[in-house]
Amino acid sequence: MTSELEQPQNSHDIKRFIPLLIILMVGLFLAILNQTLLNVAIPRINTEFGVEASTSQWLLTGYMLVNGALIPLSPFLIERFAVRRLFLFAMLCFTVGSLICGVATGFPIMITGRLIQAIGGGVLAPLVMTIILFIFPPEIRGKGMGIFGLAMMFAPAVGPTLSGWVVQNYNWHLLFTGMVPLGVIVLVLAFISLKDIQPPKKVAVDTLSVVTSLAGMSLLLYGFSEAGNDGWTDGVVLSTMIIGALLLAYFTIRQFRLEKPLLDMRIFKFNIFSLSSIINIVLTISMYSGMFLLPIYLQTIRGYSPLDSGLLLLPGAIIMLIMSPISGTLFDKVGPRPLAIFGMVITTVTTYMFTKLTMTTPYSFIVGLYMIRMFGMSFLMMPIMTAGLNQLPKELSSHGTSMSNTLRQVSGSIGISLITTIFTNRTDFHKEVMSGSMNTGDPFFMASFHDFVQKVAITLHIPLPQAQNQALQMLYGRMSQDSAISGINDAFIWATLISLVGLILSFFLRDVRKDKAKAKQSQKDEVLLLPAPKNVS
Repeated sequence: MTSELEQPQNSHDIKRFIPLLIILMVGLFLAILNQTLLNVAIPRINTEFGVEASTSQWLLTGYMLVNGALIPLSPFLIERFAVRRLFLFAMLCFTVGSLICGVATGFPIMITGRLIQAIGGGVLAPLVMTIILFIFPPEIRGKGMGIFGLAMMFAPAVGPTLSGWVVQNYNWHLLFTGMVPLGVIVLVLAFISLKDIQPPKKVAVDTLSVVTSLAGMSLLLYGFSEAGNDGWTDGVVLSTMIIGALLLAYFTIRQFRLEKPLLDMRIFKFNIFSLSSIINIVLTISMYSGMFLLPIYLQTIRGYSPLDSGLLLLPGAIIMLIMSPISGTLFDKVGPRPLAIFGMVITTVTTYMFTKLTMTTPYSFIVGLYMIRMFGMSFLMMPIMTAGLNQLPKELSSHGTSMSNTLRQVSGSIGISLITTIFTNRTDFHKEVMSGSMNTGDPFFMASFHDFVQKVAITLHIPLPQAQNQALQMLYGRMSQDSAISGINDAFIWATLISLVGLILSFFLRDVRKDKAKAKQSQKDEVLLLPAPKNVS
């Protein structure tokens, strides 16, 4: 029995890795699920621990910061400790953190468990992706990345629904204690079946690179996460974003100078990897616009429960679950460009259709449109990412997976902050415009208002002075609703434009597997054209 995984020789040989892939996917699914699992439970946690929303928000922000900061370190960690020890350590951290959160009796214990969870979750995505790139050769890598997409795309979409159901029917502690037995099972099975893809190496660590990477990513992600609430011109937001960007700029320059960089930036010299990274940034921002805006529309404006709001996202998540392996198989057959164009057309059109929301838009229409939108997206994220990773040589695979996940984390934060800012600013704009139309000096408005007051008094059987106050409250409430819907529609217009950029860029994708095949063929042709050696007498 060898201590390392043997790379499969052909597509049939991959079947023996199916049990291992299931173990890896379950572990990754649990980690990614936790990114969106807690949102609905925050109000219950506030009540139980007696903390303000601004304090409990650190359960989400802290997880994101630790998670995002560790991703760039994953190539070094994979090389230094190898995949087996690193996966077991990550799952152990995640499971122990879940247990601490589940039994927490106070907020300090809760935040401690959450940060321990994040340590495990931060390295799992690039780690599992690196193993998949090893198992699946380029000619069938789409299928492997499609399997990877099951966890990456389905988990964050199903998180709010699962959380809403648990919080509504059980105790929020179950969100964490329920993870513990699953984490233990994954740990035991991984301990038995997971082997290294290469032996660990005693590589020297550049301390300055580690410090600048951790600090830069943490500050940048924190700045983006707070920009949506406090505004992009807030002093803390600006300072953290600028300092974070400067630290990451220094980190990047330093990597080019190091003989053994922590995160090899030469990956961006490969044009399709760079292009696919840009498209995935655009796609992530567009995807988060729907996941962020639609719950606001349903819960805050239309008055639906958190569970109903979460159920809206569930059918789309199921579509992603079904289509992710199928799109991966299609990638292996037709390459990235047809899938990317097809998916981006659907995504752009459906995003535009969300700019027409009203107070009476049927719930079923929103569910159906969101399902079609997620159907389009199922052809995008993993196939486009695979197209870029296929161009990288084997020694840069872990660096490519790390960068892809880093950009996904950063673009997700940018997307939420950007969409929040657009939504807030446009809502305020529309509210100001509507307020201006309610001019008490306008005889037509006053006549309509007096008629409305009369109807309120008759309907509610109250005196005119009380009816006037009631009418003003009703008008203000309706104005707030209409302005918020207009703000959401405007935010979706920007999301449509962002999707359109992704559609245009998709036309420039190409299948690098054909490039490599042509290069091999030309080498063979050159050998055939060489003159035959002369006989030596």
